[in-house]
Amino acid sequence: MKTGEVRVIGGQWRSRKLRFPALPGLRPTPDRVRETLFNWLGQDLTGRDCLDLYAGSGALGFEAASRGARRVVMVERDATALRALQANREMLDATGVEVVRADALEFIQHHDGRYQVVFADPPFADDQWRQLLELLPRCLTADGLVYCERARALSAPPGWAVVRSGRAGQVSHQLLKRSVHEQ
Repeated sequence: MKTGEVRVIGGQWRSRKLRFPALPGLRPTPDRVRETLFNWLGQDLTGRDCLDLYAGSGALGFEAASRGARRVVMVERDATALRALQANREMLDATGVEVVRADALEFIQHHDGRYQVVFADPPFADDQWRQLLELLPRCLTADGLVYCERARALSAPPGWAVVRSGRAGQVSHQLLKRSVHEQ
């Protein structure tokens, strides 16, 4: 099977390469978009807990861990991608990264953890956003943020506000938070 590579762009593992399988629908978040995202979040994520749903290549989760996140939970349902995530975790000695094999929606329905940052980057062909945004509040801290990546910008549904948004090539990306009156 062919593999791809993506490099970590900041933090303790800066310039380290992550290898991932070439699977249909798996598209790592481009460097330019990750740079923008981590500028929005602040370069230092020390002490934050992060959830990387639809982890795929692990680019977002490993980037967060590289920048000091206390804990990163990566959720991936594909066994081949999961093995690559585990191999990258071992290669980096990323002790604060937990890799879980599960469907993203089922995981957040049955998981009790709370996170300051959730990365949601499902395959563009999957349209799970309505369900995802209904379930995510149970996984967020009061000040939690959700990063969304899609082919088209997401219209914030009731209860959500767009904090930042951008577009780079084929990727529309946004940072969402719960509306104050809904928390």
